[in-house]
Amino acid sequence: MTGTVRSNHPVILTFHDVGLNYKSCFGALFDHEDMQEIIRHFPHCHVEAPGQQEGAKTLPAAYTYPSMDQLSEALTAVLKHFGVIGLGVGAGAYALAKLALNHPELVEGLVLINIDPNSKGLMNSVANKITEWTHTLPDTIITQLFGKEEIENNHDLIATYRHYITATMNQANVSQFLRSYNSRNALEVERPIPGGNINARTLKCPTLLVVGDNSPVVESVVDCNAKLNPTKTTLLKMADCGGLPQVDQPAKMIEAIKYFIQGMGYLSYASMTRLRSRTTSSSSISSFDGSRSRSHTNELLRGRTHSRGAEEKRGRSHTDVSMESISTSNMSKSISKSTEVTC
Repeated sequence: MTGTVRSNHPVILTFHDVGLNYKSCFGALFDHEDMQEIIRHFPHCHVEAPGQQEGAKTLPAAYTYPSMDQLSEALTAVLKHFGVIGLGVGAGAYALAKLALNHPELVEGLVLINIDPNSKGLMNSVANKITEWTHTLPDTIITQLFGKEEIENNHDLIATYRHYITATMNQANVSQFLRSYNSRNALEVERPIPGGNINARTLKCPTLLVVGDNSPVVESVVDCNAKLNPTKTTLLKMADCGGLPQVDQPAKMIEAIKYFIQGMGYLSYASMTRLRSRTTSSSSISSFDGSRSRSHTNELLRGRTHSRGAEEKRGRSHTDVSMESISTSNMSKSISKSTEVTC
């Protein structure tokens, strides 16, 4: 845990994607100078899936890798004493969304990058098997993380991540995590409709969905947005951005996170530049200042309004959480307009 947990502030909890760990997934974001304003006021905890840390030993042959449902449920052991703002990418975004669905009392807000709410169909499963036979594991991971245009044009970035996956990650462990993610169940969320099924299963907390416009999962993220409560969900498509927005454009990603946290009633005085926003049903563009009132509910980012005291400065000591430290026994237990943001 970095920072001091306080009763009136949630913890930022991160969960990485397949083939990555907290350093390769979130290092560029949390090391960025603009992020320091956030982490000064919010403690944060990085969670890693079993066997995904740098230099990890091969998991024992008798070890049964947890399913995505089990990984999500295991997070409750980390969250016994504090609520969270979840920040997840890909597989990590799925696990955090599952957590929020099953334990809404633990999650105050979600920032979900590259989330795919759907299960793999039969054809996709067959395609994955063929890919396993014809591609190396690093190649498979690269095609899941980055879009075709990015792979063809951004050679330095792709080479960096290919080397990282090959040289620092345990291939056998990554393969097990990938298999678990590809075997996931659908999130089974449904958009509540006024006058219809108002008790539909959906995320109850403010949620920011993020995807780069060149990402291989754009359609999946848009599909997820269509299934969530439009009064609590914002879709952010980042222009000229690839598969990892937090790596490709960390400054814009941080700005969006600041707006999101402000919408929840925190960081009211954080310095901001300007984002342009539009609703999906309108072509008009509006600008929003960080100092602008958030009393309205249909602007850039929605959230509950809280009264918060003055921010306290806190020391920073670092401890990372690996899910291997969590016992396997814990694992086994008329439609409103959505908001879409471009930047």
